[in-house]
This record gives sequence, structure tokens and C-alpha cells, in this order.
Amino acid sequence: MSEVIVVGGGVSGLTTAVVLAGHGHRVRVWSRQPAATTTSAVAGALWWPYRIEPQDRVADWSLASLRWYEELAARPQETGVRLVSGLHRGERLAALGAWAGKLKDVVESAEGLRCRLPLIDMPVHLDWLEEQVRAAGGSVERRTVTSFDEAAAEAATVVNCTGLGARELVPDTGMRPVRGQLVMVENPGIDEWFTEADPASSATTYFFPQPGRLVLGGTAGTDDWSTVPDPRAAEEIVARCARVRPEIARARIIGHRVGLRPARDAGVRIEAEPLPGGGRLVHNYGHGGAGVTVALGCAEAAARLVG
Repeated sequence: MSEVIVVGGGVSGLTTAVVLAGHGHRVRVWSRQPAATTTSAVAGALWWPYRIEPQDRVADWSLASLRWYEELAARPQETGVRLVSGLHRGERLAALGAWAGKLKDVVESAEGLRCRLPLIDMPVHLDWLEEQVRAAGGSVERRTVTSFDEAAAEAATVVNCTGLGARELVPDTGMRPVRGQLVMVENPGIDEWFTEADPASSATTYFFPQPGRLVLGGTAGTDDWSTVPDPRAAEEIVARCARVRPEIARARIIGHRVGLRPARDAGVRIEAEPLPGGGRLVHNYGHGGAGVTVALGCAEAAARLVG
């Protein structure tokens, strides 16, 4: 099989590399930064189609990824994936589309939807993905790419999983950041996740119990490029979460995180185009706030275009 270079080392790039390696391709991942410092590493990482288009394709991508995560949850310490129960307050099955009818263990009540879903510890999961690439004979290399021609000079097929980087590399001016801020606290004994969207604002209240920490969120500031934590936003996040679980107000803060979700005006882009010299460039980017949720489904779609 041919050699493929995947540009981008977040969850989309690494998952695509794993799928391609599974199809027999020799895969090299080029990433300008370690996986632990990518946007993917910041994600709270509850499986749920959030802030992503187009809806007619997202359902299949999401469900394919869900089934994969359910399998990986059998080895949580290795893969970082666990199945955890929680509440989507205010959600209704009828408002979600046909895909929601395929979820397991969903109970609808006046309060919302209680579900058991994959919750991913992203630093562990990203390390596991890198290990899978290397175990299949591939490599993960630190490379800063200024043009896809650089990769095309070394491989006949290049896969673009650069997220926000696609704004300059493609270039695609439809790419824009949606800023998310999180607060990490010592877990005061909470073992279920919680989410609630505020229809009157861009804020979402959520907390996710991850190993060694409770992740509190969040924000969704469109076109905000700042990666510096905002102290006022952090206070508001803690206050909102504490209104749901008062013990959070007393939890010791252990860190702050900011990630820029790679949103695209026209939705996720998965398509191929020719490169000079007869090569092929396959795009897989623009996953917004649901890169983890659709990672495997989009990787499989991109792999079909690689051939």
C-alpha cells in the first residue's frame, strides 16, 4: 500500500492515522506540537454531537464513533475511555433527531435525558492513539508545515487534519475559533457528568469527572482567539456548576485550560482534491466542538477517499 502523510496530530489526525494504518497504509503523522498541547487535549470529551454541521452526515459519523468508544471502554486505563452516567438537563429526544433513538440506556424525564455515554480522558487517549500508530509501523513526527506541497514531496497522498490551521494552509477563511474555557478542580466526590445549555447565551454549564480531577465548563466565544484564561469567566463557571452541586464551590482549583474549537462556516469538510505532480490531498477538518464525537466516523470517511 502507499505511504500517507497525515498533517495534524490532534484526535482527528491520530484517529485517521490509526484507521489508515489498519487498512495497510504506511502512515506518518506530522504535527507541529505534541498531542498533549493540542486543542484535543483540552477537551472535556464527553461523546455528544455538539456545535457541528452538517447534521445529515454528523449522525452516522457520531454513531460509528460511539460504537468504537463503547468497545474501547473495556480497557479504560489503557485507552482513556470510560462509560459514565449523567444528565443532559433540558434535552428532549424529539429535538435531537433520529440518531438519538439509537442510543442505549437513555431515560427521558421532566428534568432531561439521563444517559450512559463515553467520557474520554484525552491525554491518555491521545497517547494511546499515538501508540497504535507506531505499533502499526507508522510514525509521529514533529514538523511545522507551511504548505501541503512539503508533504506531497514525500508521499503521494496527504490528509489534512489541521483544524484551525486549515485557515491559513488551505486557505479556508470559513474556519473560525470558538473559544472554550475550563476550570479543573479536585473532585469533591462527584461521579456523574452533567450538562445544561443556556438558550439565552453561549454559555454551557457542565462538569465531567475525570481521573484525578473534575472538569468544569464552559464558554463558547466565537472568533475569540485568546488562549489566556479569563479570571472572571473562571469565577462564573465555578458559580454556575456550584448551583447544581454546591460542594463544587469548596473544591480546590488545580488548573485552568483554554481551547479553540475549530469551527467551519460550511461544516465539516471531508473531500479530496488533486495535488501538483499527481498526488492527492484529502481534507478532514472543521469539526467544531465535536471532534472527539465524530473522530472515528470522519476518519473512516477520509480513509475511503484515500482508497
